[in-house]
Amino acid sequence: QVLLVESGGGLVQAGGSLRLSCAASGRTFSRYAMGWFRQTPGKEREFVAAISWNGDNIYYADSVKGRFTISRDNAKNTVYLRMNSLKPEDTAVYYCAADLTMDYYSAAVPSQWGSWGQGTQVTVSS
Repeated sequence: QVLLVESGGGLVQAGGSLRLSCAASGRTFSRYAMGWFRQTPGKEREFVAAISWNGDNIYYADSVKGRFTISRDNAKNTVYLRMNSLKPEDTAVYYCAADLTMDYYSAAVPSQWGSWGQGTQVTVSS
């Protein structure tokens, strides 16, 4: 497993931008696929984006495609989520996830991810 710590959440007006960061512990970060999920009270955890260990494969939920960008810096053991054109419906706790395996079918399934961060709150006001 890898320890994950998210940061960068906050309050932003609709149409604004935020960049979330997820810092990972350990020297094997570059072997892990990384993902972002989000969750609101009473709802299931929802897939947002995922990136393979080398960045060659990237997947997005339809709801964020064209607005959010996932990226990673293996030298810094960090994965990012750049969020532009934010909407009130993007309000949620955002979680970072890691796993040694990922493909198109497993990326969106929370149970397929082995490590999770504690989450960071993103609130978008209208």
